[in-house]
Amino acid sequence: MSCAQTCSRILGLSLGTTSLLAAGANTVLLFPNWDATYLLRGLIGRHAMLGSGLWGGGLMVLTAASLISLMGWGCCCFRRSGPCQNILTALLASVLALLGALICFIICGVALKEGPFCMFDASFFNQTHAWKYGYPFKDLHNRNYLYDHSLWTSVCLEPSKAVVWHVSFFSSLLCISFIQMILVIIHFMNSFLSLFCSLCEKS
Repeated sequence: MSCAQTCSRILGLSLGTTSLLAAGANTVLLFPNWDATYLLRGLIGRHAMLGSGLWGGGLMVLTAASLISLMGWGCCCFRRSGPCQNILTALLASVLALLGALICFIICGVALKEGPFCMFDASFFNQTHAWKYGYPFKDLHNRNYLYDHSLWTSVCLEPSKAVVWHVSFFSSLLCISFIQMILVIIHFMNSFLSLFCSLCEKS
């Protein structure tokens, strides 16, 4: 039981740390090149504005991490709770964290596939208007911008280094949310092991 509690403490702390990192990465995405004018002008991509790293991989996971930590330290109502109550709380925390991390993971994957929101030269894609804001890589079927680094500096005109900013922080969010899902699975297994051990001790 003490081993399971120690594991819950470590997992709670780890999930809490990753939730803060996810919130930080999503916040940075709202300020391309550390410039707040794009946010004030409404020139931020929809994936960053959805804020999945803030409320999904951030707040939802942080709430679950707090529950897991309280269980691990035996604080508040968890001091006298039985194994069935603990496993129910663990299940609730796991579902909450897994849902938040999964939402963040999916949105980041879509964001990386569609590319950044930026000003680009539409004539480069044989369109009528010259410069406009949009997703220049979204319908670029014949070339993948993630692998073709020559497109990173030649397509997006503003913000400068829009592709690097987009790829760096959405990739970070993708990795963080993936780590969160792994930690949640470990916590779920740890909770069932704890329940099994407590039942064996009673019998």
